[in-house]
Amino acid sequence: MNKTEVETQSSLDRFLLLAAIPGTSGDESDVAQAIVKQLVQAGVESSQITFDGAESRTRIAGNCGNLIVQLPGNGEGPRTMLSAHMDTVPICVGSQPVVDGECVRSSVETGLGADDRSGCAAILTAVIERMQKGDSNFPPAVISFLIQEEVGLEGARHLDVTKVGAIDRAFNFDGGTVEKLTVGAIGGERIKIRLSGVPAHAGVAPEKGASTITMAAKAIAELDANGWLGRVEKDGKFGTANVGVIQAGDATNVVTPTANLAAEARSHDPEMRKQIVAAMKDAFGRAASSVTNDEGAGGSLEFESHVDYESFSLPEDHPSIKTAGDAVRMVGREPFKEISNGGLDANWLYCHGISAVTIGCGQRNIHTAEETLQISDYIDACRIATWLITDGAQ
Repeated sequence: MNKTEVETQSSLDRFLLLAAIPGTSGDESDVAQAIVKQLVQAGVESSQITFDGAESRTRIAGNCGNLIVQLPGNGEGPRTMLSAHMDTVPICVGSQPVVDGECVRSSVETGLGADDRSGCAAILTAVIERMQKGDSNFPPAVISFLIQEEVGLEGARHLDVTKVGAIDRAFNFDGGTVEKLTVGAIGGERIKIRLSGVPAHAGVAPEKGASTITMAAKAIAELDANGWLGRVEKDGKFGTANVGVIQAGDATNVVTPTANLAAEARSHDPEMRKQIVAAMKDAFGRAASSVTNDEGAGGSLEFESHVDYESFSLPEDHPSIKTAGDAVRMVGREPFKEISNGGLDANWLYCHGISAVTIGCGQRNIHTAEETLQISDYIDACRIATWLITDGAQ
């Protein structure tokens, strides 16, 4: 198998350019425009570049939708999709990427933004390489630069698949090492909990109050005691659960009348995830009604859950897995398969009928100020992306 090559410095320069552009979830427009500029300069027609308006459907406001690029080609072969997400987490705002030996880091106290500007840059490199070789020489391909991945995969969730079309095989470029092929992922649900109680002066008449902090403590203690927090195992089924945010109270001399909590539940089994959520709702409901004042007035519960993404697992013989393995071997590495315990854009792509394998780009310590990009991994990701829509597409 011939090894696809890319020009190292220009490939690296694309990443350095994109990583320096601020673009948190909902604010991806400048990143998208920088990508569009390079696509047009490479010879992609404006008519082949569209936005799908996903920002009008996402949970948070946004300034652009998913960027979709059609590469029509004329060659025979499968129709391939490459995807990556454009947004970064807030710690990456102000990133100043610099090359430091064999890696790239931010020269200031920010995250680098390799998650996932490296995926965007690798795919952009692949498109430019394909255009230089002559788009018409290859089978058709579709590129999707997605928004709002970091806030619950909102861009992939609201992707307008009518602008994508039928896909034979798909590859999502995101976190991890190049060798790792993520072929499935867990399902996740986010939960908002609001407890309402009865306020009172904590020193003068505490018996007149019903504390929401007490309610929350009782519910959390019950969930923990009964095995419904942390790693959850029930009847041979597995999942995880966590109460991650508690906001309550303003002063020590007030019996707290309201509390807002945020929690999550995850499982590879959708029914198990639903059981965890139901256990949380029951525990908080019991706790709210059990805490009363001296007149019998107690608390109340508002409970809201939202499915961020459903779990999926590609079959062993799926063509995307075989092709991804061939691509990794093409750069002289040995692939291995993994099922992720975190959500990926591939979760929602699967729900849209697009079965994607996720391939890493060499990101390390993502979402921290110590984030780096391994240059050798990134360049191999560029080679892999290029191969998938050129030599490996035929």
